[in-house]
Amino acid sequence: MVSDDKVFIEGRSKTSDQWESLEIYRSVYEHPVWRRADERARNSGHGGSDYLTLEAFVESVRNRNEPPIDVYETVTWGVISALSEKSVSQRSQSVDVPDFTKGKWRIREPALMNPRG
Repeated sequence: MVSDDKVFIEGRSKTSDQWESLEIYRSVYEHPVWRRADERARNSGHGGSDYLTLEAFVESVRNRNEPPIDVYETVTWGVISALSEKSVSQRSQSVDVPDFTKGKWRIREPALMNPRG
């Protein structure tokens, strides 16, 4: 995959005043999940992250594991657009994000990591 993405990596990039092609560093820094991603993933929404998120969810259901993104995180992500719209309609006033966990986020265990990634 050829990319126009540019990076500067302190201590690795050749010069401090010019960014380099991400392709130079992809083989060293690319996460294994992205290495495994096929064209279906790479051509899906958000550069493949939508596909990989759904794939991880399906795997968690099949394996009866905790999904990497739970229902509370999903609904929080889903409400951001509506809250942004509300903020804009109120001349960019701050809008509270609802706590769908009712405070339980403070004591919840972190989600299990995908064993493949």
